[in-house]
Amino acid sequence: MKRSDINAIMAEADEMIRRHGFALPPFAHWTPEEFAARAKDAHQVIDARCGWDITDYGAGRYAQMGLFLFTLRNGLLSDLRAGGGMCYAEKLLISRQDQLSPMHTHVLKAEDIINRGGATLVVELYGSDDAGNFAEDRGGTVWCDGIRHEFAPGERLRLAPGESVTLRPGDWHAFWGEGGDVLIGEVSTVNDDETDNIFREPIGRFAEVEEDVPPTRLLVSDYGTWLRG
Repeated sequence: MKRSDINAIMAEADEMIRRHGFALPPFAHWTPEEFAARAKDAHQVIDARCGWDITDYGAGRYAQMGLFLFTLRNGLLSDLRAGGGMCYAEKLLISRQDQLSPMHTHVLKAEDIINRGGATLVVELYGSDDAGNFAEDRGGTVWCDGIRHEFAPGERLRLAPGESVTLRPGDWHAFWGEGGDVLIGEVSTVNDDETDNIFREPIGRFAEVEEDVPPTRLLVSDYGTWLRG
């Protein structure tokens, strides 16, 4: 993805988030230079990889297959493994109309996916086999706003604003906006996007960035290079 496109997506997303009555935390608006100057005090943000995240899954077709994310808060895997401390995470996502977030599952993370506003959020569901692999012939059980729902393989939930689904590790899912763009909330156990996203197809989690212009804001995938040391 071109950095100029990433900058534009950030600005559009910030406007959509504000339009729905949410405000991002102050560090969301730091320039790269401000982030570097405050990196020592912001080590929790950096270590937990909170912040801007825009991906085309390495496919180069963001409008068709991609996702905007902002990680608002996140604990550490060490807390989760110890069974205490900050064992939770929260994100905002934007799924554009017909923009696919492809079929995937998580080994560790359980998550509530919540339609916070906009159009309809479609979530396509499959179960897993005994080894946790994608199983085209298996359904399972999810909870929609606390109500049990038995889903058939490939069933598509249509979540209106305010509705949600709880996904457990091993629940395979893909999602997209139907009829317009959707602001999505995600509340989960600790989030590890580097190792805990298992895709059905051999795709990447993060975008390759073409630096055609300077960044207006850093992505979480920039932290290792821009904030080194």
